Amino acid sequence: MRAHLCRCQNNPDKEARKKQKSNSSTNVVSSPSLARLKIDQEACWNALVKMFIAMELPFRNIKHEALREFLSIIAPSLTVYSRTTLARHTLKLWDSEKAKLKKFLSRNCHRVCLTTDMWTSRQNLGYMCLTAHFIDNNWKLQKKILNFCQVTSHSGKTMAKTVEHCLSSWGLNRVLSLTVDNASSNDVGIQYLKKRLMSWNCLVMKGDYVHMRCCAHILNLIMKDGFKENIDAVMRIRAAIKYVRSSPSRLSKFKACVEQQNIEFKGLVCLDVETRRNSTYLMLEAALKHQKAFEELEMQEKKYIEELDKGKGVPTFGDWEFVRGILPFLKLFYDTTMSISGSSYVTSNMYMFEAFGIGIKIKQMCASKDVIISMMAENMKKKYDKYWGNPNRLNMLLLIALVLHPRYKLKFMHWLINQSFDGVVASNLKDKVESSIRLLFEEYNGGRIEFEANSQEARLNEEASDDPYGYNQFFKSTGSHKSELSKYLEEALEESQGDLDVLNWWKLNSGRFPILSNMARDLLAIPISIVASESAFSTGGRVLDAYRSSLTPQMVEALICTQDWLKGRLPPLSLNEIEDFVELEKFEQGNNFF
Repeated sequence: MRAHLCRCQNNPDKEARKKQKSNSSTNVVSSPSLARLKIDQEACWNALVKMFIAMELPFRNIKHEALREFLSIIAPSLTVYSRTTLARHTLKLWDSEKAKLKKFLSRNCHRVCLTTDMWTSRQNLGYMCLTAHFIDNNWKLQKKILNFCQVTSHSGKTMAKTVEHCLSSWGLNRVLSLTVDNASSNDVGIQYLKKRLMSWNCLVMKGDYVHMRCCAHILNLIMKDGFKENIDAVMRIRAAIKYVRSSPSRLSKFKACVEQQNIEFKGLVCLDVETRRNSTYLMLEAALKHQKAFEELEMQEKKYIEELDKGKGVPTFGDWEFVRGILPFLKLFYDTTMSISGSSYVTSNMYMFEAFGIGIKIKQMCASKDVIISMMAENMKKKYDKYWGNPNRLNMLLLIALVLHPRYKLKFMHWLINQSFDGVVASNLKDKVESSIRLLFEEYNGGRIEFEANSQEARLNEEASDDPYGYNQFFKSTGSHKSELSKYLEEALEESQGDLDVLNWWKLNSGRFPILSNMARDLLAIPISIVASESAFSTGGRVLDAYRSSLTPQMVEALICTQDWLKGRLPPLSLNEIEDFVELEKFEQGNNFF
């Protein structure tokens, strides 16, 4: 066709094509044939709406001259509507995507695990985010924001009633767990919601373990109690950092000290945040790498010494040694918080693994010869024991999730309990875990107890009339009538190099363990932190910025939920699309490499 167009004498664009060939700078849109091309108005407009939602652009940008110019070049025949029409199409897209997600949930979600949290916007309005976590039919962990709705208060009863209303609107009545932070109001809300869910007959184990406490929040409380004595060494280093960050001139002098000491660390010192104790580790880690720079600043800057002497004084050599000693311990908290805060991978099977590990380290720190370190560890232990030191407060579903990891099972669980508890307490906890997993297996098996030896013998006796020669004794001796649970627990621990993909393992072995695989599919979806819901508030803060504070709560919910639902469909960035910031710095300095 292209060859024909080039030689056809009646082609009206022949002269134009010759001019375009001779002049490479000619605009492609100038071709009359291209100008007459029709575009799909609806498809282009839907893509434009998705772009505004994904990029969190204000609706007023639809009238921006730069956008209008760009659209006039690539799609001159596209009709660009007003921001009111854009808002109306946003609500329309929200409705259509909600219908698709509702259909997907009905087909792929067996039991749903929920996380929720509340937030106050710059409009001084309260919002509640409800996020669903589940494993679909392809054994992929899914996270979907169901609602980002306005609430009248932050009370537990309001939270519970709002969750109940949201679940009813989505048609979700099979809830496994609800993960919340440790606010006392949530305890009241969970009790109300538990009664409602029990009336729906959708909870397992009588709903005793539906309440999940955010592990990241507990770790934050433990860290906070460790530093509640206002340790002087940390306070002096914090004051030094605050000094150098208080003005541009002081920061430039500090940077000069960094250059004089040839410190290769590229980052700068930073202050911690009261509500996030992980930031204390980041602050001390960066400060320790700049120790020589602070010592150089102390020799050069008298004002630095004078101002810090008004408080606790300048950091001493002993302070730096103390920080160097506790930094590995704080790093353990930091790494644990980062690993359990993910929402794109399974975290329930690492909950007690990490929690018990933290407890063991705290015990070791309590035995330290350093009085300050042992005092800090004792304060942490008090808070740790409140949540994880009492076996009766441990959530059995999370211990069972660890057993359902083919690399750990009951063998590792027993060893871990023996490391964390003593004597009768450890024995009682091990018995409780075993009885809980058998009870849960019975529920998933429809109430049938297949693993009891007595039931096996009774069944063999019933079949005795059909077995005059006693051949069934052979099958009984070989254990062919063992339940799935017994077979799974008696198998050797899985051995593999690197991290084991637990979801893929259960996908491949679901044929051998159909009942246990249903248990694993539900329990492994339990989130052990509310980070998934908290991250939605970061999006809410960007959507409801100072220039968009007039958005209605319905529009805010439409923007945040639709953005979350569309995220999974966007292709990931390739390595070539990720900027190399080292090369970018060279480019900005004038060292262009092409």
